[in-house]
Amino acid sequence: MALLIIGIILFLGIHLVRVVAPGFRQSMIASLGENGWKIAYSIASLLSLILLIYGFGQARQVTGMLYMPPVWMAHIAVTLMLIALICLAASLLPAGHIAVRTKHPMVLSVKIWALSHLLANGETSSVLLFAAFLAWGVILRISLKRRERAGELTLRPFVSARYDLYAVVIGLVAWGLLIWRVHEWLIGVSPLAV
Repeated sequence: MALLIIGIILFLGIHLVRVVAPGFRQSMIASLGENGWKIAYSIASLLSLILLIYGFGQARQVTGMLYMPPVWMAHIAVTLMLIALICLAASLLPAGHIAVRTKHPMVLSVKIWALSHLLANGETSSVLLFAAFLAWGVILRISLKRRERAGELTLRPFVSARYDLYAVVIGLVAWGLLIWRVHEWLIGVSPLAV
C-alpha cells in the first residue's frame, strides 16, 4: 500500500506543480530550456506512473473491501465511461462544441473516470486511487477557472462541429474495445463481470 500512496503523491504532485508552485515551471524552463523541461517532466511523469501502476497492482492483492457496491453500479460506471471517453477524445481534437462547452474536457474525463470507478469498486486500494484522481480533477478545475478569470489562460476557440462527431465515434470505439477485452487485458477485470 505504501508504494501506491507514494506513486499517487508523486504522479498527482507532478501534475499539480503549476497549482502548488506557480513559478517552479518557469524557473525550470529558464534553467533547463523549454525542451529540457518537457523531457524532465515527461520522464518524471512516466516513472511516477509506473510506480503508481506497480503500487496499485501490489496493493490490490493485500487490501480489503471498504464497501460492497451494488451490482447495478457497474452498469452506471460502464455508461459513465462512455461519456468520459468521448470527453477524452474531444480533448485531443480541435475544438468542437463538446470541448468548448466543457472548457477542459480532459480534466472532466478524468473526473468522470474516477467517479465511475468509485461507484463500482469498493476495495481500499481502488477507493484510494480513484478518490485521489477525483480530488486532483476538482483541484485542477478550480485552478484552471482562477487562471481563466485572471487572464492567464485562454480557452480553445470553436473550430467545427465535425470534431464532436469524431469525438463521439472515437469514444464509442474506445469504449467498445475496453468492454470487449482491453480492460480485462490491461487491468485483469472485465467491466461487465458481475
